[in-house]
Amino acid sequence: MTGARRVVITGSGTINSLGHDVPTTLAAMREGRCGIGPLDLRDAERLSVRIGGQVRDFDPQAHFDRQRIVLYDRFTQFALIAAAEAMAQSGITFDGEAGEMSGVVLGTAGGGLGTSDDSYRAVYEEGKNRVHPFVVPKLMNNAAASHVSMTYGLRGPSFTVATACASSNHAMGLAFQMIRSGMCRAMLTGGSEAMLCFGGIKAWEGLRVMSKDGCRPFSATRNGMVQGEGAAVFVFEEYEHARARGAEILAEVSGFGMTADAADIVMPSTEGAVRGMRAALTDAGLTPEAVGYVNAHGTGTTANDRSECAAVAQVFGPAAEQLMISSTKSMHGHLIGATGAVELLACIMALREGVIAPTIGYEAPDPECPLDVVPNEAREARVEAVLSNAFAFGGMNAVLALKAA
Repeated sequence: MTGARRVVITGSGTINSLGHDVPTTLAAMREGRCGIGPLDLRDAERLSVRIGGQVRDFDPQAHFDRQRIVLYDRFTQFALIAAAEAMAQSGITFDGEAGEMSGVVLGTAGGGLGTSDDSYRAVYEEGKNRVHPFVVPKLMNNAAASHVSMTYGLRGPSFTVATACASSNHAMGLAFQMIRSGMCRAMLTGGSEAMLCFGGIKAWEGLRVMSKDGCRPFSATRNGMVQGEGAAVFVFEEYEHARARGAEILAEVSGFGMTADAADIVMPSTEGAVRGMRAALTDAGLTPEAVGYVNAHGTGTTANDRSECAAVAQVFGPAAEQLMISSTKSMHGHLIGATGAVELLACIMALREGVIAPTIGYEAPDPECPLDVVPNEAREARVEAVLSNAFAFGGMNAVLALKAA
């Protein structure tokens, strides 16, 4: 892209079932630890699926005062915690004109689903005729992005993207494009999700794609996906601006591709995934041979894993034999609208530390998934470029390409 600005990542933050911050999360990924376990929530005994990647030992009062807790749904709390960690690492400030040249783009699929669930209970089950006056500001999908913008004085483009499981990849891709084009100097971007409430899980049960015993992507014994929750937020910044202030650069965002299957509301398309990955490679100026690792969408469903492996084999051709591909959903679950953001942490770890996060729970090879899926144990390997895939219900595909800093 002629005259395009380079875009780098200077801060990262997260809270998810593996850890309440980035160092703990990366340590869990290196160790192949599983954050999926029995759900601790109201009416769990009425669910047929009773496991999830739940954020444990989380006390909102340790982070927010009572007045703010009244305003913040769980997904907003997660986003603010992740944003605070990313801001602290980056060291960036948004005073004066800097705030006007910077913004927030976050992904979420469900928004304040816990607030919706509680309010429906109050009205329909308990017979109350009034809900809290802050219900709408808490449940709206843009609540997290709005509170992040207010917290840090970000007065540029700020909004929320909702494309199911591709939400945060779309959000980060748009943030990348805004900086590259010169529209913005820096962006807080990523995703947040808190669907692990009774109604959220009951709705997913209806799809019959959920596992009752674990997430085993690419394994012949896999039997479905497992939901997770949490957030990851990053500081994306124009390269020269980051260098001028002496910021540590974690990785470079080099390309983004997005496509639509225009085929089926739930069944994935190999062709759509192929076009998405090729678009990201072209945008980044990368050949398939230059990419050492792909963080797969890898949900653990039969349909997704096979179609994704077929797409990767088609895009990479002979280079697929040397390619490593893994799904960290096996560890933290499927965070739906936030999943791509948490998975970007594994991509940064691969580029910075030379550690490839494993696909845990792998029990037996599937002939239709004949790739190197880094089974069960992390691997040390030097890689210079990676892709991160997100392929969502509705046929929405979003792929990010990153390079080592």
